[in-house]
Amino acid sequence: MNNFVGIPVALAIDGGTVAFLILVIILLVILIRNIRIVPQATDFIIERFGGYHTTWTTGIHMKIPFVDRVAKVVSLKEKVADFMPQAVITKDNVTMQIDTVLFYQVVDPKLFTYGIENPIIAIENLSATTLRNIIGDLELDECLTSRDLINTKMRVILDEATDPWGIKVNRVELKNILPPREIQNAMEKQMKAEREKRESILRAEGEKEAAIRVAEGQKTAAILRAEAKKESQIREAEGEAQAIMKVQEATARGLKMIKDVHADQGLISIKSLETLAKLADGRATKIIIPSEIQGLAGLAVSLKEMVKEDKFEDQPAPPVE
Repeated sequence: MNNFVGIPVALAIDGGTVAFLILVIILLVILIRNIRIVPQATDFIIERFGGYHTTWTTGIHMKIPFVDRVAKVVSLKEKVADFMPQAVITKDNVTMQIDTVLFYQVVDPKLFTYGIENPIIAIENLSATTLRNIIGDLELDECLTSRDLINTKMRVILDEATDPWGIKVNRVELKNILPPREIQNAMEKQMKAEREKRESILRAEGEKEAAIRVAEGQKTAAILRAEAKKESQIREAEGEAQAIMKVQEATARGLKMIKDVHADQGLISIKSLETLAKLADGRATKIIIPSEIQGLAGLAVSLKEMVKEDKFEDQPAPPVE
């Protein structure tokens, strides 16, 4: 009898333990499921009873079961939005296609979550209208050459418009500008004409520079030749002057020597005759003899005849046969 009574008690004890264990396991599962780890560059928006409660940043967090819930996971990384080409009309009524690339970043997860529905679609439409307004005030050439100005204006306008949504626009780029085919052909012809013009100008400048260099070379060569000829003439003149100076110095020394030996008139006349003899050495056809030397010349001829007679007298007479 006692054994049968002990069995229900044991079963009751075992059933209570199992239920307790099951309850503990359920509580552990619920606890574990409500523990969240927020990774880097990510924020969690937490709602309590359907309203905004707090924003979880990087780290480990725990929410109250059945009370708190994760409404939205917001990435804080910079994102890229590539929009489809938009048809815009310039100030000079040229229709072209422009596609833009936008770089944005969420800076306020709460405003990004509750500020606007589908913020990317809103940014795309806003960028299209902003681009049309800016391009409408510019002509085609200005649109093609003022990309930085257009990018800056769009970034400022979009950044101000998206600020209530917790979004910051960091950069806007015009990825591609596609004018009509007729405009492209005209631009290509214009560019070709400009290149040919620059080529002609560069060729003309090169030929001009070459002609100037040749003329400068010829000028320099002529100056050098003139200077060389001038230097040669100066050297020749200096040589002739030095030769004349030497002759005059020799003549002066000879006269000084004659003066030093006290030469008389006869010696001077004889020297004059010697000089006349050199002058008449087959190189002159007419000689003018000074009057004071003519008497001396006659005397010299007489002396020469007398010397010859003396020589004949001194010779023995030939034998008579």
